[in-house]
Amino acid sequence: MMRFSTSQIATLASALLGVAQASSALGSRTTPSVVTKCTEPNTVAITFDDGPYNWTMELVDLLDKYDAKGTFFVNGNNYGCIYSEENAKRLNYLVKHDHQIASHTWAHAHLPKLTGDELNSEFSKTNEAIRKITGRNPAFMRPPYGEYNDEVVEKAANNGQTVVIWDFDSEDSIGATAEQSKSHYDNILNQHPGHILTLNHETIQTTPQNVIPYALKKFKEKGYKMVTVAQCLGKEPYQTVTEPSTRDESWKC
Repeated sequence: MMRFSTSQIATLASALLGVAQASSALGSRTTPSVVTKCTEPNTVAITFDDGPYNWTMELVDLLDKYDAKGTFFVNGNNYGCIYSEENAKRLNYLVKHDHQIASHTWAHAHLPKLTGDELNSEFSKTNEAIRKITGRNPAFMRPPYGEYNDEVVEKAANNGQTVVIWDFDSEDSIGATAEQSKSHYDNILNQHPGHILTLNHETIQTTPQNVIPYALKKFKEKGYKMVTVAQCLGKEPYQTVTEPSTRDESWKC
């Protein structure tokens, strides 16, 4: 049987402590998993991709009006740099009003086409930015275009994140008019499923200004609880919550 000296044991313990501390700071690995639907009964999770953008605060105020919570899957550098003064303000507005922030990765790339190193960058840069700006380390991510493979799911797990897709698409990002998106909402509500996990895009102007007001009214009439993705799954939205960082020269895209 191999025996260790006291000094070897001390060295090993010190190394393990360092790993544990690093894991605690960055969030821990989770079991690889992909979520396509809510689990809590009578809930609807209203989600928005591709922000932060011009209508983020408008959406927050609208959701608050209906006592609804939204989940915002944000990019690092898609419609603008996440570190800009305006976008940082938008993210903190979400936090202040208790809406959920999750990762949509950095540049809205087709993740299955990337190398391992490129994937690591897409995850780490986004998570770092969200942590710096809000102090939140997100426990959920959504791959752009809903595209993923085993490696993407594994990378998400290595970052402590669950992959979230959807079971309802307003189709706003693929050319649906506001009236067509409303019709899609009518169709799903007529079926009255036990829970709904929606996909919308905050970068499409008619979505916050026309479609979502209509959908919120309809969900309320049907008696759904409008909650975050974390709430509709009975889970925590963040791996860790700390104080935001102070803006410095690293806040750039």
